[in-house]
Amino acid sequence: MIGNRIGHRLDPSISYVLRKLHGSRGSPNLFTVLGFFATLLASVLILRELWFSAGLAIILSGLFDLFDGVVARELGKVTAFGGFLDSVLDRYSDLILLMALAIHYMKRGELTLVIIAFLASIGTALIPYARARAETAGIPCTIGLMERAERIILLSVGALSHCMGLILWVLAVLTHFTVLQRIWYVWKTLRSR
Repeated sequence: MIGNRIGHRLDPSISYVLRKLHGSRGSPNLFTVLGFFATLLASVLILRELWFSAGLAIILSGLFDLFDGVVARELGKVTAFGGFLDSVLDRYSDLILLMALAIHYMKRGELTLVIIAFLASIGTALIPYARARAETAGIPCTIGLMERAERIILLSVGALSHCMGLILWVLAVLTHFTVLQRIWYVWKTLRSR
C-alpha cells in the first residue's frame, strides 16, 4: 500500500544521500544482507526483552530494505539474482522476527499470543506467495493493505511502544485480509478475461 502510493518517488533523495556516502560503489546485495542481519539483531533483542532497541533494529532493517532497491535501480545494478536474494532474505527476516515473538510469549506462558504470532506468520508468508502465484498467471498483484513496508512499520511501533501483543493481533487479522484481497483481485481479473 505504501509502496504503491509512494512508488519510487523517494529514490532520487535516497540516492543522493547514498551517493554522498558511497559514491557509485554501493552494492544492493550488501544492503540486502545488512537488512537481514539487522532483523537477526532485532530478534535477539526481543528475546532479551530490550524492546526499544529491538524497535530501532527493525527500523534499521527496513531502511536497508529500502536502500537495496534504490541502489540497484539508481546505479544500474538490478539483477535477477539480486531480486531473488532480496525476496528470500525478506521472507527469512519476516518469519524469524515473528518466531522470536512467538518464543518470547511462549516463555511467558501466553499461549494466546503464541497462536496469534503463528497466525501472523502464516499470513505474512502467504502475502508474497499469493503475489508470486498471480504473476505466474500473468497478473501483476501488488494490491493489498498489509505489504512488507506496513508490517515493518507496525512491528517497529509495537516494539518501540512496548505494545507488541496488540500489534500481533492487528497483523494476524490484516495479513490474512490482504491475502483475501489478492485472491479476490486475481479471481476478478481472470473472470474478466
